[in-house]
Amino acid sequence: MAVAEFIPSSSASASLNKRSSFYSSQLSYVSTQISYQRRLSVRPLPRTHYSQICCSVSSKETQAPTVVQTDDPKKKAECYGVFCLTYDLKAEEETRSWKKMINVAVSGAAGMIANHLLFKLASGEVFGTDQPIALRLLGSDRSFQALEGVAMELEDSLYPLLREVNIGTDPYEVFQDAEWALLIGAKPRGPGMERSALLDINGQIFAEQGKALNAVASRNVKVMVVGNPCNTNALICLKNAPNIPAKNFHALTRLDENRAKCQLALKAGVFYDKVSNVTIWGNHSTTQVPDFLNAKINGLPVKEVIKDTKWLEEEFTEIVQKRGGALIQKWGRSSAASTAVSIVDAIRSLVTPTPEGDWFSTGVYTSGNPYGIAEDIVFSMPCRSKGDGDYELVKEVIFDDYLRSRIKKSEDELLAEKRCVAHLTGEGIAVCDLPGDTMLPGEM
Repeated sequence: MAVAEFIPSSSASASLNKRSSFYSSQLSYVSTQISYQRRLSVRPLPRTHYSQICCSVSSKETQAPTVVQTDDPKKKAECYGVFCLTYDLKAEEETRSWKKMINVAVSGAAGMIANHLLFKLASGEVFGTDQPIALRLLGSDRSFQALEGVAMELEDSLYPLLREVNIGTDPYEVFQDAEWALLIGAKPRGPGMERSALLDINGQIFAEQGKALNAVASRNVKVMVVGNPCNTNALICLKNAPNIPAKNFHALTRLDENRAKCQLALKAGVFYDKVSNVTIWGNHSTTQVPDFLNAKINGLPVKEVIKDTKWLEEEFTEIVQKRGGALIQKWGRSSAASTAVSIVDAIRSLVTPTPEGDWFSTGVYTSGNPYGIAEDIVFSMPCRSKGDGDYELVKEVIFDDYLRSRIKKSEDELLAEKRCVAHLTGEGIAVCDLPGDTMLPGEM
């Protein structure tokens, strides 16, 4: 059984002095790290000359906040309440089976989607119950206090796999050594704003984040772009990160795939796990193409199970394309929990082997694709993974005139968006000739 005592931790102090130079003055939240010897220590990350450390531990009276001077590099850190607990575990109780810790960066970490996602990441639901994780959370000056609250909740949740929680507003600091970057944060579309304006505003955010990833992240970092317009934002990001393989960038279209599976299951009267091989082609917009031609129900082609072709071509497609808007009408806000679930699904599809014969959808770089889709854009296509974080495009798909014509429309839209952000991808002067306004309601 673990025995706890309140004693100063010299190893924690040494770790503090060694690592403190890495963090900027913006990383003000107290982060915890549990070492493999099961010692819990604290690293104060000051924004000012003095850092206020608040503890929840009390004895007979509530412990008052402790003010610690932090500008003297020779001064060793004191222990702060619960962070000084030392656990004397028996050798057989040590978690020897745990893997090397991975660094996961999340932008927009104070938002609603992240509020659902972060706890799934910390619990082991995404990367596995033997995978320690460090969360690096990126916010803005405006959201920094809320970001501190998120970090407090994560600490209070006592996840044994969660070794570090670091927060900040500078992507060059937060993305340091990131092995996964989940880019959720983006500006919403304001009243009367043209889509071209949103492409420019959010494009600048993702251009800067691409540069930061290129400078400080792991060379094999996997990047999942969620902030809309996600396909073109992913293109901007990868163009500004030339040292990272373009294949490592993804635009999230898994929520659209999940919605398509749900509708096919409802129509066929089966549970959703009987639906497979569903592809979302193209852009995460109302030109997206939910593919029922290649999809299967109980291993049979969808068109053999659902014989209502008119429903498939019209109602099914429109329901999937506009599901986000219907949810907003009911809920009063865009999807958050289901988006977080789809991010989890998208990551797990890359870190676990794809079931035999099945595939999944993700927006990826089109160069070298076997489908004849225009090169040099980010387009949602069917993929498989061996579970190593990488993927390959599925070759055994079939096309008909209906599917081809729909894919071409989404392709044309993404090519137009690419021209509209040429100034952010290093390809010249931007020319915006967008073919209508096909933005999803959730971007508003």
